[in-house]
Amino acid sequence: MKVAAIQMVSTAELAQNLSAAAKLMQQASDDGAKLLLLPEYWPLMGMHDTDKLILAEHAGTGVIQDFLSAMALKLNAWIIGGTLPLISNDPGKVFNTTLVYNPQGVSIARYDKIHLFGFSKGNESYEECRTILAGEKVHSFDTDFGRVGLSICYDLRFPELYRAMGTCSLIVVPAAFTFTTGQAHWEILLRARAIENQCYVLAAAQGGLHTNGRRTWGHSMLIDPWGKIVDVLDDGAGVVSGILDMNFMQQVREGLPALKHQKLR
Repeated sequence: MKVAAIQMVSTAELAQNLSAAAKLMQQASDDGAKLLLLPEYWPLMGMHDTDKLILAEHAGTGVIQDFLSAMALKLNAWIIGGTLPLISNDPGKVFNTTLVYNPQGVSIARYDKIHLFGFSKGNESYEECRTILAGEKVHSFDTDFGRVGLSICYDLRFPELYRAMGTCSLIVVPAAFTFTTGQAHWEILLRARAIENQCYVLAAAQGGLHTNGRRTWGHSMLIDPWGKIVDVLDDGAGVVSGILDMNFMQQVREGLPALKHQKLR
């Protein structure tokens, strides 16, 4: 099974981002990938935090969701749609949501980001809770190659979330890590989640300088169950891909049965 992470440098224009995503997804599909992961905030990196409220869609309908469904059907691939804003019951906030589409173009799973990013250092400051409503439930979905666990960006710092998913073959992490925090912690955290859960981790990031002035870290990557980086893209738009080797994953688990040795639940 070949999987791919799409790295983008999204703008404040939805049409531009849809076009860029479509080209990169087609590139990944042409290279044989059957599961494609988009980054966090791929449809919009707005000029203001509140821009996402204008773009927000009702669950099950909208331009962004129609695009994801159509691409899954066209490419005959699983599409994990990074994140998009979905309308919540709070008029001033949206859910930052991952939707999963099967190769028939049907939405089969939803995860609303649980952990909301807050960071302040010098002139750099972020507070997602101002415009985003936190999710409450851990989500995963089953495929013919095993369970896939869903997480988003800042979730990466909370290992208990990943334990709550159960035993996964693949964990996905769509993200828009800042340059500051990404440079310090991104790779370390991703490799730790792969090692401790003895599964593949696929991370799709925003990677570059955006039109709103924000700079994201990039370094989308695929990591194997031993913690080795299979493929990585430092900066700019592009595709990261690799094969999920279930036999190798089983060898890791049998040789070092840490999942069976776990005591605290």
